[in-house]
Formats: sequence, C-alpha cells, structure tokens
Amino acid sequence: MDWISSIEIAAERIRTHVRSTPVVTASVPGVDVPVTFKLEQVQHTGSFKARGAFNTLLSGAVPEAGLVAASGGNHGAAVAYAAQKLGHRARIFVPKMAGPAKIALIERSGAELTVVPGEYANALAQARAVEVSSGAMQVHAYDAPATVAGQGTCMVEWEDQGLDADTVLIAVGGGGLIAGAMAWLAGRRRIVAVEPETSCALHAALAAGRPVDVEVSGVAANALGARRIGEICFDLALDQDVQSVLVSDGAITESQRWLWQALRQLVEPAGATALAALISGAYRPAPGERVAVLLCGGNVAPDPLG
Repeated sequence: MDWISSIEIAAERIRTHVRSTPVVTASVPGVDVPVTFKLEQVQHTGSFKARGAFNTLLSGAVPEAGLVAASGGNHGAAVAYAAQKLGHRARIFVPKMAGPAKIALIERSGAELTVVPGEYANALAQARAVEVSSGAMQVHAYDAPATVAGQGTCMVEWEDQGLDADTVLIAVGGGGLIAGAMAWLAGRRRIVAVEPETSCALHAALAAGRPVDVEVSGVAANALGARRIGEICFDLALDQDVQSVLVSDGAITESQRWLWQALRQLVEPAGATALAALISGAYRPAPGERVAVLLCGGNVAPDPLG
C-alpha cells in the first residue's frame, strides 16, 4: 500500500474538520535536552481519534443504515462527533470500563450508545453483529487503512510545525496512532512504542512473532486496552524493527502529575503513557538525543469540572 500518498490525501481531506494541535517544549527530569510535546489531547473530543474518524467517513459513501463503532471511549466519541457533523446516524458500543466521563461525552453527541459488560473486545463483538445484521458501516478503532491514514496526519502536521527530533515516543493500544506514524515516517525517525505493563498487545506480539491475545487491566486500560494488536500496526512494527518498552501504572500516574504541575496539561492515563517511558527510565535517550512525546488523550475521569 502507498501509505505516503494515502496519508497526504487524508491530510487534505480532513483539514477543515480537525484542529491543528499545538506543540510545546519543556525540560524533563533525566533528559539532557528539551523535549517536544504534541498536544493531541486538545483535538476535537479530546484525542487524536477525530483524525481517523473523519478520514473514514469522508473516504466514501456512508450507507443509509449509518455507522457502527466499538470503542474504549475515545474512538466512540470521535466517531459520534464526526457523524453528528456530517449528518450520519451512529451507533456506538463501549465497555463499562470506558468510565463515566467518556460515556457522557458520547451521549452528548447524540449517538445511540450501548454500554456492554467487560472490555473492548466485548464491545467489538456486539458492533460486528450489528454491522452484519443492519448493513451499517463499521468504523474500526485502529486496524483499518482509512483509520491508520487519518491518524498518520498527526505526524504530517507535526513535521509541518517544525518537528526536530531523532526519536518520537508514542503510546500504543490497538496500534492505530503508532501505525500512522510509522507509515508516514517510514524509518526517517526512531519510533519507540510505549505500553502499560498490564496492557501490552504490541510488546507481546513482537515477542511471539505474531499477534496474540493478552490480558488487559490497569489505569490506562479504557484507552490502551486492546486484547490483540492490529495487523497493520504489527506488520509495520516488524518491518521497521520498532523498539517496545513497558511502563508501570505508577509511572503513568506520576507522568500525569508532572504534566499538570510543569505544563498545566491535564491528560488521561493513556495520554501520559508515552512520557512515562522517560519519567521512569524505561527509555533512556543517548546524550544529546532529541526526543519528542505525543500526548494522545485528555478525557480524564472523573471530569474535573463535572
């Protein structure tokens, strides 16, 4: 697949529908050069997911039956928002572990929301059943070319903003965001995949040599809780020999606190996971290595302002 062309087309397609998110630079403890942060948590609905949602919906005709999506929360909110803006019916399935803040965000969009027991995989199973029975279009959270190309526009935008980094740290759940970054960068910069110790589908897949099912838990599970890594992400990671590191829940929450105290950036656990690799020392840059961190989500639970 010609990922570069697909991402360039996606960037132009969604340009008027998404925000250009800001970039800031700050000194991080233990890192000898300033670190650059991309603030995707200020994107529509509080995460990068709007990029993939709009690209999917604008890539072709949407059936009369509308859209269906399964989500840990952020993807569902993005699909619901994009559907509302473009005038489509949307049915969203989320696990109860998505939490009240993300559930309320989806409800405010006007989408038809179903909360299911268990984890993301349970929501995906129900969404697929509705897709088959109704003819609705499935908007996959991470393992679909249009989703990946849409997420890749984040990296296009960042480079247009003057990204000056040797290494980019990106949190991984199902792999849509990091797949988009890998597809666009194609080895031009080092990418480090960062996952919670208790939700590590990519790490497990790289160790096994194939995607495998993992158990999912921990503070970031409602956003990074894919049971199995996407095939697109796995193939790109294998081809590019991407480094994978794991971080503890404690390191994630410490990174959340640091982002608030140092930068006044309020992010959810998933949004702080990439930074946790630096804060904890799970990834140690070489002397003089220029490092960038992608902050991917800001839907904190509970909502601090209700």
